Amino acid sequence: MILSNITTPLMGLVDTAVLGHMQGAHFLAGASVAAIIISQLYWLCGFLRMTTTGLSAQAKGSEDKEQLNQSLFQGLVIGFTLGCILLIAQDGILALGLYFADATPIIEGVISEYFSTRIWGAPAAIVNLALIGWLIGQQKAKQVLIIQVLANLLNLVLNLWLVLGLGLEVFGVALASVLAEYFIAIVSLVAALHIIGKPIILKKWFSVGFIRPLLSLNGHTFLRNLILQACIAFLIFKGVGFGSTAAAINAILMQFFTLIALGLDGVAYAAEALVGEQKGKKDIKGIVQVTLHGLVWSTLVAVIYAMVFVVSGGDIIVLITNQADLQLAMNDYLIFVYCLPLIAHWCFFFDGVFVGLTRAKAMANSMLLCGLVIYFPALWILSAYENLGLWGAMMLFLLARGISLGGYFIYLYRTEKVAV
Repeated sequence: MILSNITTPLMGLVDTAVLGHMQGAHFLAGASVAAIIISQLYWLCGFLRMTTTGLSAQAKGSEDKEQLNQSLFQGLVIGFTLGCILLIAQDGILALGLYFADATPIIEGVISEYFSTRIWGAPAAIVNLALIGWLIGQQKAKQVLIIQVLANLLNLVLNLWLVLGLGLEVFGVALASVLAEYFIAIVSLVAALHIIGKPIILKKWFSVGFIRPLLSLNGHTFLRNLILQACIAFLIFKGVGFGSTAAAINAILMQFFTLIALGLDGVAYAAEALVGEQKGKKDIKGIVQVTLHGLVWSTLVAVIYAMVFVVSGGDIIVLITNQADLQLAMNDYLIFVYCLPLIAHWCFFFDGVFVGLTRAKAMANSMLLCGLVIYFPALWILSAYENLGLWGAMMLFLLARGISLGGYFIYLYRTEKVAV
């Protein structure tokens, strides 16, 4: 799971690198803002992956074949429906994004071109959340890794052909990502059906009685994701107001953030599957053992990340962009790159634990508390530092989330509610 998650941001890293070598920072700035809008939409729908993973893992632990099928096909239907809704609402979403971005006309043009192309991958991308989540719940890490690697290779080849070969620039970068998303959907569906064997689909699964508990679980997870994405979106859009250089810097930093998040989430995803399996068995001791072992591995991975960035952070920046002014400006932000994995791994890991426990309400409450009490007050206090202040507030926010989730897990264990 660590390997498969590390490969996931490579798709965005390739896109950023291609855009970073075009003439002018506005290409990278505009496309990065559009990509953030797309990512916000997909991450908001990330509740589908989380709930599907937890339910799939618990079905594996309880060896309930009907629940196994139900968790997959309910996820597919909900995912496809959400993707189509995003397609229908794309004009309004773009207009809203441009309003909040408050960008220059040249950057707005790039944002519109990238978004209007990339959004057509929404049905596949949202369905992928359910499919990958279901496979993670079944502990099929090898299949997920192979799919991600093949998709990244496809995206790389398409970028080289469409952008460098055909000269399609921003449109080519976006189109390559769309095609890769549909590739993931097709291959993941084949893998899931192979595991299930003869599929079982019951009409009652889509009735109000069966959907209501799932929607309640998804609703809390959606609220959690909404608050998180609001915090990230505020950082990105506020950064655009500081100019093209700040927006481009934030695009580079978000690539580091995504690389760190998805790498550390490799441990968290494993925790989701294993904790969910132990909850399906109602094994409190098993839940605690998996959590402690996972926390050790999460810490180790975070330390390795930090060491790699201390040694090679500057070289990674050079790979992303060849613009000297951006490379120089990034020197002031390297401290965030170094510290981010050490601070953030706590909340990433405990997110995975709570997904496995299907305790979405606790995750939402933690996110709301840390956003209102820590993040936005810190933004006001650090406002004099402009873009640097934005990232300082983000660090405090991530740290607070890890502390709150870890503390609540201890409370659940001591009150013997962890397997309920």
